[in-house]
Amino acid sequence: MEQTYFRRGFGLKGDIEGALAADYHSRVVDRIRARGYAITLGDLTFKLAREFGFCYGVDRAVEYAYETRTKFPDRRLLLVGEIIHNPHVNAKLRGMGVEFLHRPEGGEFDFGSVTAADVVLLPAFGVTVRDFERLRAIGCVLVDTTCGSVLNVWKRVDSYARDGFTAIIHGKHYHEETKATSSQVTKYPGGSYLVVRDMTEAREVCAYVEGAGSGERFLQRFAGKMSPGFDPDRDLVRVGVANQTTMLSGESLAIAAELRKAMAKRYGDAAVPQHFRTFDTICSATQDRQDAVLKLIAEPLDVMVVIGGYNSSNTTHLAAICQERVPTYHIEDAACIDPDADAVRFRPVGAHAERRVTAWLPAGQLTVGVTAGASTPNNKIGETIERIAAARGLTLEGILGG
Repeated sequence: MEQTYFRRGFGLKGDIEGALAADYHSRVVDRIRARGYAITLGDLTFKLAREFGFCYGVDRAVEYAYETRTKFPDRRLLLVGEIIHNPHVNAKLRGMGVEFLHRPEGGEFDFGSVTAADVVLLPAFGVTVRDFERLRAIGCVLVDTTCGSVLNVWKRVDSYARDGFTAIIHGKHYHEETKATSSQVTKYPGGSYLVVRDMTEAREVCAYVEGAGSGERFLQRFAGKMSPGFDPDRDLVRVGVANQTTMLSGESLAIAAELRKAMAKRYGDAAVPQHFRTFDTICSATQDRQDAVLKLIAEPLDVMVVIGGYNSSNTTHLAAICQERVPTYHIEDAACIDPDADAVRFRPVGAHAERRVTAWLPAGQLTVGVTAGASTPNNKIGETIERIAAARGLTLEGILGG
């Protein structure tokens, strides 16, 4: 009988290494790393964060997708959503014949076209318990690229639900990862969850725990962000905190601390362990990239460029960190930079649309910081650096030849 579920790769790394290098490698990035993460060309200096770009989970998901295409060359290959939040990686998969399954806003993925003869890739964010069960029932081959850090959060949320604690998840309720994480409570009768986006929403939860506010208003405020049948009077008595792995770690920890304080105020310090649990579920790669960018912006910089998909949570958080200290441009890729017009298209922090500005690079001696989200390939970072140099009439031929 054919095996229909795979999580550990097919041992075909040697077969796909050439394609991965061709699609994602950058000589520019390699040379800058080799020179201590900084280069100077004329009056222009680039400084790279010490941690940036593809993390282990993304690397693994992309490799596994390429291996799957090699393993099943003649089978129809489908992907639930996007493998990661990077348009170029997803475009490469489309070019390899991968078909994308879409989920309408507020609806479920349409698996109506999936058959037992198909191979289906599960993305790095994971899928909901219900979607997994629906696909298993079809009998197709499933190749699961869910990131290990996401699986760790699932275990935490599972343990909360098993022990009768409501999972309070710091995340974006519409994000694929948070949808998958919150669904873990459905394995248990009465399992409940509540998603809070930020400290403002967390404080509203705290206020209710402490006895302020009406249940009706609370349910209106968090509509669409909680488990069906959520009852704040019943489901906020015992809570456990988890988070979407790509959120700002400092904010997640602060939210947990606020919720703990609210429980102590309501039930007394001695009773807190019966009412509150927490565990830092930010992934190490997200933390490393945030720490690296904090170190970088502590140095004198004139401009900061953050490269990555606009729908990439970890990339938008890097941009938010940088914006606190230095003029920051979150761009999707090098095509956002027009060297001839000295212009850049970027998504301002907190905005929902791109802006285009000219004369964005200050005249004279200039230091540009560069980082990228965990789903951004190195070649897109290298291309961006080359375009910024071109805007000052400079090329990187010297460092590439050295």
